[in-house]
Amino acid sequence: MAKTESFRASLDKRPHEVATMFDGVAKRYDVTNTVLSAGQDRYWRWATRKALALRPGERVLDLAAGTGVSTVEMRKSGAWCVAADFAKGMLEAGRSRQVPMVNADATALPFADDVFDAVTISYGLRNISEPDVALREMFRVTKPGGRIVVAEFSTPVLAPLRTVYMEYLMRALPRVARSVSSNPDAYVYLAESIRVWPNQRQLAVRLADAGWSGVKWRNLTGGIVALHRGYKL
Repeated sequence: MAKTESFRASLDKRPHEVATMFDGVAKRYDVTNTVLSAGQDRYWRWATRKALALRPGERVLDLAAGTGVSTVEMRKSGAWCVAADFAKGMLEAGRSRQVPMVNADATALPFADDVFDAVTISYGLRNISEPDVALREMFRVTKPGGRIVVAEFSTPVLAPLRTVYMEYLMRALPRVARSVSSNPDAYVYLAESIRVWPNQRQLAVRLADAGWSGVKWRNLTGGIVALHRGYKL
C-alpha cells in the first residue's frame, strides 16, 4: 500500500500507471478536488450538466467518471447516466452513489455503436494515453444527432491570471495536496499534465478531427476550465 500512496504516473500516461495513481487518491479524491479548486468544482459540474442540455429519458455516458460525483449531477436532469472509468479503485470509492458503473478503457469502449444520446468526460481526457482515439470512440458510441461535452483544464485567457495560475499549479498545488490527499505525488503529475495540455483552440481542432461537428467552447473561471461541445451529424 505504501508504494501506491506515493505513486505518480509519468507524462507518457501508460494506462496501468495512471490507473494505479488514481486508485491511490480514490478515498479522498472528491474532498481534495473541492479544496484545490476552492469549491469551484461544484460550479464546473453544474455548468457541464447545463452544457449537455439533457432531457429526461436520454442515455448518457459519463467517461472517466471516477467516483461518480459528476454522474450524480447529470442524473438531476432525469437522464439515465452510466459512469465509466478504467481505475477500479475510483469506481469502488463511489459505489455508495448508486449509479450504474462500468470499468472501461476510453480507447476501446465496451458499448455498441450509436447507443448514447450524449457523452461527456470531465478532467479525464488529458489522462488518456491516446486522447484522439478516445474522442473517436466517444463519437462511435454516440447516436447521430447526439452531442459531446468535454470539461477540461485549459489556458486562462488573461495573461495576469495565466501567470498566477501557473505559479499555483507548479508551486502551491502540490503543497496543498500534501495536507489533504491520500497520494500527494499524484498532484505533481496533475499540475504538469495541465501545463502541457492543448489550449482551447487546439483542443477544438482535435474534436473536429475526430468527427465532431459544430465544435465550440466556453471558458469557465477565466479559462482555467473550458467546456468544449460538439455534435454527431
